[in-house]
Formats: sequence, structure tokens, C-alpha cells
Amino acid sequence: MIKTKITEMFDIEHPVIQGGMHYVGFAEMASAVANAGGLGIITGLTQKTPDDLAKEIAKCHEMTDKPFGVNLTFLPGFQEPDYPGYIQAIVEGGVKIVETAGRSPEAYMPDLKGAGIKVIHKCTSVRHSLKAEKIGCDAVSVDGFECGGHPGEDDIPNMILLPRAAEELSIPFVASGGMGNGQQLAAALSMGADGINMGTRFIATKEAPVHQNVKEALVAASELDTELIMRPLRNTERVLANDAVQKILEKEKALGDEIQITDIMDEVAGVYPKIMQDGTMDAGAWSCGMVAGLIHDIPTCKELVERIVSDAEEIIKSRLSQFVA
Repeated sequence: MIKTKITEMFDIEHPVIQGGMHYVGFAEMASAVANAGGLGIITGLTQKTPDDLAKEIAKCHEMTDKPFGVNLTFLPGFQEPDYPGYIQAIVEGGVKIVETAGRSPEAYMPDLKGAGIKVIHKCTSVRHSLKAEKIGCDAVSVDGFECGGHPGEDDIPNMILLPRAAEELSIPFVASGGMGNGQQLAAALSMGADGINMGTRFIATKEAPVHQNVKEALVAASELDTELIMRPLRNTERVLANDAVQKILEKEKALGDEIQITDIMDEVAGVYPKIMQDGTMDAGAWSCGMVAGLIHDIPTCKELVERIVSDAEEIIKSRLSQFVA
């Protein structure tokens, strides 16, 4: 058993977190990870209204008696979601852990902290991690360039980013981006992290509430099968390569710096239900990490979490100890 500041902070058995994922982080996913001893997380904005989120939280409580969290991603945009309403649903639902992402959660920290909620903010750089610490976040999820979704614009991989975070931060942090096995948990711990946050790897589990085509696509993919899109828009996203992604890349090449988000709306807007629920794999671009190259099976969440932790323990106790004279 591996005990860290993160397992103590969130009252979980294993230092493994399932990060928020659009149209994946439903009660079925969060409860399965929680029951496996990790921290499962419901994706707040996948629920269309605060009332929908309240119902999803209640459903998750029926499926597990273990701690779970809710992800709130603060998006730039003209139509801002009803964040106060979502936070009210979280508070009234008795959830004590929130994973924030996107823009800084500073404006909402008084409401979250006032309700006794622990906040872990996802950051792609040391400077953003330090800002999260400054505004009162309890922990950060340090997201390396390998990650699925938005890796930021600095392109710093975890072998550099994690030790840098350890140099600068006073609050605990977990390693995110490219995480998927016990070797990586052991490595993350050795670089100063107190656990790992996995997204893509948890999609390829039996309980993940997504179409079987999605799970099989991850097993079939290698570490070479992701692409970076929206770089000219400075909103870089790592996605699994498919026909829709190829169309985006062709448009970016043809239009260069003149490209606008409206030019690729057909390939990026509203595609997640078609992919995750219907299994239409070329419907659009969907976030996927380079960890796809390390996904070779579709276990239960319990099997996956316990394997990761036991493999990390074996590496720490046996392999690493033999190198010390």
C-alpha cells in the first residue's frame, strides 16, 4: 500500500485519480474508480444544467460510499456556464473534492473553500501551479506535454515538468499526462509527485461508460497515433488521429495564421456524444494522450488500479533498492 499526502488529503486508499473527461466522467466512471480505491471524478460540464449535475452526484452516492469529486472546467467563451449553480449543486450534494481546470478558479475559491471543499487545479506549467498555490488551491495536477486534451503552449514533458514543480511548490501535486502504469507511478513519486492523475487510460476499462469502439481504438493505437490540433489558435489539443483530425490539419496548413475556430467547427463542435456514446470514430476530434501506446487491455477499474499500485510497490521495493550499495 502506498500512502502519500494525496491519499491522506482526499481520504483514498491509492494515490490514483481519474481526471475529468467530457462524456466519460459520469457516475458509472467515478464510482468504479472510487470503489477501486482511487479518486473518481464526475465531469461537471458534461451535465447540461446544475440540476442535471445534482442528479448525477446523487446517483454516484448510490453507487459508492467512498469519496469522489467533481471536475469544473472554467472555459473562455461568450456564453459562460452557470458556475454558481454548478457549485451549489456540488455543495448541496455533499461533494468535498473539486478538480478545476481551464481558466483560474480564483473567482470561485471563496465559495468552494467556504464550503470546506478541497480544490485540486490542473496546470500545464510551473508558473500556473504557483498561481494555484497562491490563490489557495490545496493541490495541483501537473499536466505534461504528453497529455490528452490541452497541454498548454510550453511543450514541457513530465521528465522536466515534475522535478521543476517539486522545486517550486509547497502544496502536494500529482503527475498528469501520459500516466497509465506502475512504472510511471513509481517514477512520478521519485520526481516529487504524491500520485498520478489518469484520463485516457481509464477510458479503456470495463466500467467506462463509452462505446466499445472507443475502448478498442485505444488498445489498437500506438504512442505515434495522436496529433496536435489548433496550434495556430494557441488552443493546442492532443487528439487521436482520424479522418476528421486530418481535415483539421489540412485546413490549418492551407489557412495558416488566418484560420479561425469557425473554420473547424464541423470537426470539433458537439462531436463527443457521437464518438463516446454512438462509437462513430471519425465524427470529429477527441482528446487522447500518448499513453495510448501503453494501453494493451480493457480491465476493470479495480484490476487496473491494483495492478498499477502493486507494480509500483514491486519496482520501489525490489528493482530500485538493488541499485543502492
